[in-house]
Amino acid sequence: MSRRVTSPPDQGAGHGPGPAPPGARRTALLLGLAQMLVWAVTYYLPAVVAPVVVAELGASPAAVYGAFSAALLIAGLAAPRVGREIERRGGRPVLALSTLLLAAGLALLGLLPGLWGWMLGWVVLGLGMATGLYEAAFATLGALYGRAARQPITLVTLLGGFASSLGWPMSAALLPWLGWRGTCLAYAALLLLLVLPLYRRLPRAGATAAAPAGAAPEAAGPPLPAAWVRRSLVLVAGFFILRAMISATLSVHLIALLGGLGLSAAAAVAAGTLMGPAQVGGRLLEFTLGRRTHPLAAARLAGALLPAGALLLVLGGPAMAVPFVLLYGASNGIVTISRGALPLALFGPRGYPVLLGRLALPVLLAQAAAPMLTAPLVAHLPAAAVLGLTGLVALLALACLLPLRRAPAEAAGPGS
Repeated sequence: MSRRVTSPPDQGAGHGPGPAPPGARRTALLLGLAQMLVWAVTYYLPAVVAPVVVAELGASPAAVYGAFSAALLIAGLAAPRVGREIERRGGRPVLALSTLLLAAGLALLGLLPGLWGWMLGWVVLGLGMATGLYEAAFATLGALYGRAARQPITLVTLLGGFASSLGWPMSAALLPWLGWRGTCLAYAALLLLLVLPLYRRLPRAGATAAAPAGAAPEAAGPPLPAAWVRRSLVLVAGFFILRAMISATLSVHLIALLGGLGLSAAAAVAAGTLMGPAQVGGRLLEFTLGRRTHPLAAARLAGALLPAGALLLVLGGPAMAVPFVLLYGASNGIVTISRGALPLALFGPRGYPVLLGRLALPVLLAQAAAPMLTAPLVAHLPAAAVLGLTGLVALLALACLLPLRRAPAEAAGPGS
């Protein structure tokens, strides 16, 4: 991998995102709206729908939630290939394909009978997730705008941060009216009618505006030191893997854990819904303060927020449930930006879609395994203990970032 990752000559100036290229804000708005809808109707679907599926099909929770884990596993295995395709063809056709795959998977959930139909639908959804979630969106922006993609990435995640706040209440409202099968079919139609037209309006590969007059081209410089690349990739991957395990676990169990703290069902849903605005708040913080800081500093801040929230919860009990959700949401929001911005800042734009695909593989595998691995803990430990353990894992993730340093060429450059 180190042979592919090279350092651009302007790396010493890579503190902030810089001005957005012409047309980048429009592209980010289109991608952000699409991502908000896609995440709401796919990744956040099981938290509300899966318990109803368990009851109606008489299936074990492990089998029903296992189908979601299998989808993440498939997405992880396909991610490196998706990165190569985005680098070769651009993101527009890949994202359009993802919409068709996701709509087909949701349609299978709604139409096929029994547990096997539920599982087959999630197999197709896994392929759609590989081609249509944040990694594909970030790779698309990186391929279009190079190092200047940091600000568009932030704009995409600002809108995408509302996915849980949209998806959970929307699914809860549709279930009594349409049932879980009708809800899945409605979501398939939503993707085809709303998301696909958004993706079709994205610029084609190579169609972005030329760089401003006087701007230096983003040519590749000499390769980064191989030892630094290997060490940095291990640390970056470790951070994102651990945080992905937390995110996957809480995306499925957060509302149940909040209820286990002693909150009523309505209060637990209300507190959980605050995660979306908190994510957006964290991304706004990154968007404003992050313009003057290196993405590594922003990632470390994000890494520290979740352990702080867990400590408040352990010390303060159920009264600290809302502060915990707010700090977790803010942390998760900045981490999502870091998934795109940190590799771009450390390793440069050359080969960026491929690098994101390779990093996505272990991250998505961790997300696939986490709900099943943590389900026994959620079932047998007090909710406060589970959330306390979450804080310890988040602290370990933060420890992966502490020894991480910028590239030697950048550290020695101007302004370091």
